Amino acid sequence: MTILVTGGAGFIGGNFIRHILASPIQKLLDEPIINLDKMTYAGNMISLKDYNDNKGLKTIKGDIGDSNLVLGILNTHSPRAIINFAAETHVDRSLHSPKDFIQTNIVGTHSLLQTTLEWWTLLTVAEQKDFRFIHISTDEVYGSLGKDENPFSEDSRYQPNNPYSASKAASDHLVRAYHQTYGLPVITLHCSNNYGPYQFPEKLIPLMIHRALQGQSLPVYGDGQHIRDWLYVDDNCRAIEMVLQNGQVGETYNIGSQQEIKNIDVVHLICKILDRDCPKQDGSSYQSQITFVKDRLGHDRRYAMNTQKITSSLSWSPHESFETGLEKTIQWVLENAEWTDTMTSGDYRQWIEKQYQE
Repeated sequence: MTILVTGGAGFIGGNFIRHILASPIQKLLDEPIINLDKMTYAGNMISLKDYNDNKGLKTIKGDIGDSNLVLGILNTHSPRAIINFAAETHVDRSLHSPKDFIQTNIVGTHSLLQTTLEWWTLLTVAEQKDFRFIHISTDEVYGSLGKDENPFSEDSRYQPNNPYSASKAASDHLVRAYHQTYGLPVITLHCSNNYGPYQFPEKLIPLMIHRALQGQSLPVYGDGQHIRDWLYVDDNCRAIEMVLQNGQVGETYNIGSQQEIKNIDVVHLICKILDRDCPKQDGSSYQSQITFVKDRLGHDRRYAMNTQKITSSLSWSPHESFETGLEKTIQWVLENAEWTDTMTSGDYRQWIEKQYQE
């Protein structure tokens, strides 16, 4: 038996592969992992270099929208599950190039679903019953919460406010439709803001750590009062594994830490930890590098997650507080400067400069 991971060279997908290869359950099952990844700017096999010689992992460069390639993988390896991490995920980039998000998140997901369905219909009844298609989505499909509104539940109305979240909402609807119409055994997961090792430094936390260490400004959008639910990536990977083993077909699950923190407070805490663990030579605080920049278009004010469903049905809860997870993340960055230097190429620098100058 095999598990097919799409987008496994990206941040969450790569962390999931590392998690699953080390999982006692998966070691017992002895299931190989097939990683299908397009290798875009945010996907890099450097993140999985420690597993290059692992017989349990096979990586294939390709697009989920390539139906012939995907069908060949399915026919050759007969996976018991597909876990779809493949997506364009950065809101800022979606504002400049929404077409890329529509192509990958909507058209690509539809192609993956259709190809999977064509293969799945030819399986035996028992094989069909055991198969799972797990779709990784985001809390952003629910839109923005007011200060005193209840956290998002699985029944919250979809109200996406930017091209990224709109494209993910569309992909969610396609996944649901393929279950309701054709019976494809799907499960959708709405994850809150992940952070941790190997995250491409365009998202808030790795961006601030990287720029702080480089002596650059720390650009905070608007007034910095935007609130997010922050989830350490290892906790998310444990939740995905639990859903893979015991999640109910056709259901959706919210995954979050229920730790709501303002963006400016996140940046202040990063500076505080760096002041302690990697003090500047001149003795000043990294907080002196904080600057406020023009808010981005359609910037959602608050996200918060009600995770009662996955907690009660699968006994999942996060292990890390935001503080402990952030300390682990910063320590990883300090110990893996080579990875960050490799990922932050000239193209990356040009994009960051353009984004925050505007």
